[in-house]
This record gives sequence, C-alpha cells and structure tokens, in this order.
Amino acid sequence: MMSVLERASGALVMGLVLLDVFLTVLYARIGTGLFADRAAHLVWIAFRGAAEAADARRGIVQSFCGPVILLLYVLFWAVGLTLGAGLIIHPGLGTGVQAGNGPTPTDFLTALYAGGSSMAIVGASDFKPTTDGYRLVYLVNSLIGMSVTSLVLTYVMQVYGALRQRNALGLLFHALSGETSDAGGLLARLVPHGQFSAGYNHLATLGEGMAQLKETHHFYPVLFYFRFRQPYYAVSAQAHLALDAVSLIRSSLAGEDAAWLKQTAAVEALWHMSRMLVVTLETTFLRGDPPGPEAVDPEERQRWRTHWERAVSRLAEAGIAVARDESAAQAYLDLRAEWAPHIARLAPAMAYRSAEIEARESEAS
Repeated sequence: MMSVLERASGALVMGLVLLDVFLTVLYARIGTGLFADRAAHLVWIAFRGAAEAADARRGIVQSFCGPVILLLYVLFWAVGLTLGAGLIIHPGLGTGVQAGNGPTPTDFLTALYAGGSSMAIVGASDFKPTTDGYRLVYLVNSLIGMSVTSLVLTYVMQVYGALRQRNALGLLFHALSGETSDAGGLLARLVPHGQFSAGYNHLATLGEGMAQLKETHHFYPVLFYFRFRQPYYAVSAQAHLALDAVSLIRSSLAGEDAAWLKQTAAVEALWHMSRMLVVTLETTFLRGDPPGPEAVDPEERQRWRTHWERAVSRLAEAGIAVARDESAAQAYLDLRAEWAPHIARLAPAMAYRSAEIEARESEAS
C-alpha cells in the first residue's frame, strides 16, 4: 500500500512540475504560473528589501534579481522532476531497478540519484530497470527530461531576446529625446517648426514599440524582474516619456496643423499601449488596488504644472504653436493624473526613484 502511495505521490509531483513548466513556458500568460511564478515573486520581495537596505547600491543589488529568478526556475523544475522520479523509483529499488554492481541500496537518496539519472539518458547510471514497468518509467523519464531541457533553454534565449528588444526601445526613446528623458525635448525633435507629418512616423514607430513591449511582458512576465543601471532602460521611464509626450500633444499643441495629429491612430496607440503596460504590471506584480487621480496631492500637481510650463516653452522655442492658457494647463494636469500615480508606484518596485525617471528634465530646461 505504501509503495502505491509513494508512486502516486511521485506521479503527482511530476505532473504538477510539468504543469508549471507548461503554464510558464508554453501557455505564457502573465499571472498564470503555478509555483515558479510565486517563488519568483518571493525572491523579488527579498531583493527589494535588500536593495532598500543597500541604499546607494540598491540598483546593483536589484540588477541580480532577474538572472537569479531564471536560475531559480531551472533549479526548481529540475529538483521537482528529480523528486517525482525518485518517489516513483524508490519502491522498486532492489526489485524493478537493480544496481549494475553489487547489492542495490534501497535508501531514498539512492532513489533520487537513480531518478535524476533516468531524466537524462536511459541507462546512464549504475541503476538499470529490470522489469517492463520500470523500463517504461525510465523511457518516459528520459523523454520528459530531454523535452523540458529543450523547452527551458529555448525559453531562456527568448527571454533575453525580448529583453534586448525592450532595451532597444528604451535607447530609442533616450536618443529621440536628446538624451534628456524630457517629453518636451522629444516633441521638439519629432515635430521641428511644426512639421507634424515628419513626426507622425516616429510616433507610429514608438506606439508599435510600446505594443510589442506590452506583449513581451505578457508572454514573459519574468522580464519585470530585470533591472539595468541606466534609468532609460526601465519600463517606467519609457512609459513616462511616452505618456507625457501624448499628454502634451493632446493638451498643448495648437493650430489646425496639430488638430489632425491629436486624432491619429499613432497617438492613440502610444497612449493606450503605454498606459495598459503600466497598469498591467502594477496590478500583476504590486498587488492591491492601483491609485487613482484623487491620490495626487496639491504639491505634486504644482510640480506637474511647473514641468508643463517648461515643456511648452521648449516647444515654442522650437517653432511649434502651443496653447499656454489655463485650460491647456488644466487639460495637461488632468491627463497626467491618469497615469503618473501608476508610474510613481511602479518605478520604486525596481529600485528606481522618481527623481531618476525624470532626472534629466531639469537639464533639458
């Protein structure tokens, strides 16, 4: 009876691990992981605490979080499959599974060794299956081991490929803004002297890039845990720049030439995809209800207004017609209130401070 229960437990463990691999690697939807996803979240919480304690070196500490979590995935799945195989093989030691030389040990550590060996290549260890039932077990274990190894290696390569694309988009935003991370500077370069048709293609490219960024985080949630030293690689920085630029376009650009730009699909896509990305990451990884516009205090709104005044001055200097009245300022503040609280909550999650996300705005002004 105990041997049947042990084999059933082993099959259950292997089944749960394989389901976790399926949900993480093949099904690939944010928030659907079984065990690895939750373990990753706990590791991230631990790194956040360590980063806060490190203070000045918080970025360096947090930068190890993503690679460590990927390593955790591999170890978790390998140990889980080995444990399951060991539970299945343990009752058969000495009967269905025999040592190649001498008497066959029957302890559980030996069963783990035999089970782990069976996940690689049949007959690779000193323990051989001697019954048809255990020959089938070894064959299935070998197929599972090779399949999971291939899937995990492919998954890791795809994660780093998606990470490279995310960084490339961040670098593009950084370059187009004149390395300032300032939305006013970005628009001044995209539509110099009011040449909106010239900037439309760039806005369309950025909107497409944000849509791809949203989907890569949807397929590879582990990307959230990767942090780089340069703030412009941060998702929160990219979204901040995109949403601030759209807020300025919709609230502050004036004239008939700008009217069509405000209604284009490129501007709508840039706004919608950027906001969706931030809210999705926030609700998935930070838990709890996201903040609303009412969470903004008056001092913060005044800081936004000062930023708006600098931005419209920068646009006017570039020969772009702008609206500088109170209604334009209020429209900008209302738009910013829709997204800024989300980014203010998301940025510290990866050890970025608000001053870093907007650090170079003052330099641009």
